[in-house]
Amino acid sequence: MTTTTATLARTTTPRRTPSDIAPALLLGGPAFLLLLVFLIGPFIAGVWFSFTDQRLISPTPAQFVGLRNYRRMLTLTVLTLDPLTDPQTGQPVRDTQGNLQYPRSRAYTRDQEKYPQYFGLTEWTSLDLAGRRYTLLAGDPSFFRSLQNNVLFALVVIPLQSGFGLLLALLVNLQLKGRNFFRTMFFAPVVTSMVVVSIVWRFIYDYNNGMLNVFLNQFTLGLFHPVNWLGDASTAMLAVIIMSIWQGAGMQMMLFVAGLQGIPESLYEAASIDGANTWQKFRYVTWPGLRNTSVFILVTITIAAFQLFTQVFVMTNGGPNDATTTVLFMMVREGFREQNIAYASTIAVAFFLIILTISLVQRRMLRSEA
Repeated sequence: MTTTTATLARTTTPRRTPSDIAPALLLGGPAFLLLLVFLIGPFIAGVWFSFTDQRLISPTPAQFVGLRNYRRMLTLTVLTLDPLTDPQTGQPVRDTQGNLQYPRSRAYTRDQEKYPQYFGLTEWTSLDLAGRRYTLLAGDPSFFRSLQNNVLFALVVIPLQSGFGLLLALLVNLQLKGRNFFRTMFFAPVVTSMVVVSIVWRFIYDYNNGMLNVFLNQFTLGLFHPVNWLGDASTAMLAVIIMSIWQGAGMQMMLFVAGLQGIPESLYEAASIDGANTWQKFRYVTWPGLRNTSVFILVTITIAAFQLFTQVFVMTNGGPNDATTTVLFMMVREGFREQNIAYASTIAVAFFLIILTISLVQRRMLRSEA
């Protein structure tokens, strides 16, 4: 029986011949050529440029510099500072508010002879703890700040946007009149150009005549003072996050609606027979049925968070003081504004590795759910 089955498989399995391969190459050749010219080729060139000092417009030929760009981007060290003391009394020096005073980090980063391990680095951030100041010195603080902004954006947007999308999906999935209208209305910001959406929200956030400040001022009967939402480092990223959640929630809504429609109605009927209430139906029927959809949404939002660019470019241009700078925005700024193709390529390689890691996590999560 086994021999007969194997013989039948060999006789029924089609064999590839040179005449079959030629049409396949002919049909796929243009696509492969375009991928090679516009995707694979530039990627390989970017990896090579990251090991050079290539400039966008420079009469000097590019030189191979090895890992210098990567060292600049990834160098990070901790400088521990003790408080200043009065040479006469030996007591710590304090300011008028009673805070301890510490030496400036420049005294260490500019003295190559005494502190070669800190020379050329720049202060990124610092933390005062137990009478000492711990200062993080980086080769490029802007890169770590942009990566920090991406992580912050993702941590806030992922739960809020997915939760808002799930809530909208549950509402529009009900058998109510006009649900198609609401689906279209909630999905409209997704298909609208991000540039247009960003410009509209920039007007909403305007300090002098923005609709948000005017509304809050009238709602509080003049007690609210206008806020420079996009010009203040403490509120700029929050403003971008709010706009991004509003703009992308419609896409998550449609994905959740598709997942909801894939859950058999018989499961809800069985739960009703068992006496389950609305919350129990959601917990034991709806949420498990949306598990694969939730994993997909989680990964896509995370990837989109690290691709944050248009909102920042149109609304804040990375400011103020790099408060909204992201990895992708920094890459474009270094490559085209600063004309430093080599360092922009280094950032692009790091960005590729970040996205690759997220994709591998997605694959592992989906495999575990299978």
